[in-house]
Amino acid sequence: MPLTPVLTKRWLSPESWSLRRYEQLEGYRALRIALGQHPDQIIQLVKDSGLRGRGGAGFPTGLKWGFIPQGDGKPHYLVVNADEGEPGTCKDAPLMMADPHSLIEGMVIAAYAIRSNFAAIYVRGELVHCLRRLQNAVAEAYAAGYLGRNILGSGFDLDIVVHSGAGAYICGEETALLDSLEGYRGQPRLRPPFPAVAGLYASPTVVNNVETIASVPFIVLGGADWWKSMGSERSPGPKIYSLSGHVTRPGQYEAPLGTTLRELLELAGGVKDGKALKFWTPGGSSTPFMTADHMDVPLDFDEVAKAGSLLGTAALMIFDETVNIVPAVLRFTEFYAHESCGKCTPCREGTYWLVQILERFNAGHGTVEDFDTLLDTCDNIFGRAFCALGDGATSPIVSSIKYFKDDYVALLPDSERAKLDTREAVPV
Repeated sequence: MPLTPVLTKRWLSPESWSLRRYEQLEGYRALRIALGQHPDQIIQLVKDSGLRGRGGAGFPTGLKWGFIPQGDGKPHYLVVNADEGEPGTCKDAPLMMADPHSLIEGMVIAAYAIRSNFAAIYVRGELVHCLRRLQNAVAEAYAAGYLGRNILGSGFDLDIVVHSGAGAYICGEETALLDSLEGYRGQPRLRPPFPAVAGLYASPTVVNNVETIASVPFIVLGGADWWKSMGSERSPGPKIYSLSGHVTRPGQYEAPLGTTLRELLELAGGVKDGKALKFWTPGGSSTPFMTADHMDVPLDFDEVAKAGSLLGTAALMIFDETVNIVPAVLRFTEFYAHESCGKCTPCREGTYWLVQILERFNAGHGTVEDFDTLLDTCDNIFGRAFCALGDGATSPIVSSIKYFKDDYVALLPDSERAKLDTREAVPV
């Protein structure tokens, strides 16, 4: 498996976060190239590269930029989603800590392409160190002429604001993020209209993830064909995979999209203490679980979907054979119940009841009927909530019952297990 660092190549350089070091390592060269081209050429380049959003949805980035209407007389905005709150995900925080100028350079190029003169970075409230490092990097960029008026003599102006959220998971959803950025309570908006038409302050807005925007300077420097030489056909380029849980060397592993869990575990020293793998998440706790049978599934957007899950943010949480899946699912579900914004009934009420039923199972007081109630509640949430939080809350439950129903059965009282045995013995 060829591993050539792209996004992470500066991370281990001394003072990699400083402008001086960034400029020594090809920093802001891509910006000079981009400013010498027409904005539409930049959009076309990103389209040709096949870059897909790294925030979870995998939407084609160039297509999203192309949706911004031109000549509409309205201001255009670029917003970077740095509200990294998905459990298990920790790729954007180290990127902002180690290489903040790659994000800033990518933002200037993206803003130039969509004709935006104002951009914002919405940082998760808990990421205090990232916030300070970004603020310092933005100040350095202003002082060096990479931000502000007439950037590098091109006639293009751009201001960047670094904004700290208050630690609400729901603000990772792009429209809730925009509401929060405007000073309102963070709650998802009904779509349409989409942010490309009516986003920040009801004006055309592009919302992209940190990793997505940080990829742009590399594409400008290397070209679309170079970018497509890595990864798979429909999911080109490198990806930062976050490995955590029962793994020998947890951390961030950059590899081409389409790399398998088996290959990543080899890099990470395997499952901790030589134990066997039981289950894992391909993209954080809101994606359906996968099992040891899925270790050779190529980890790109399409192949993971074919296998019945989602790549999401590529947050791989590894659980070994010693884990009973029920308390793990309960913990995830408690998180979603706590973080539900309460705007829509299916999510607000449904997540509460999911926690109650799972607590019963976990305490050894579950019943056979609880299986049906649990799945029925999930069915009433999935696809019926305002945003993807409700869908994400059902994923661990449905997939855990699909693959590891025995873990639930093991926690049932003897009298209930006997009922289950009888029920299963009855001919259909």
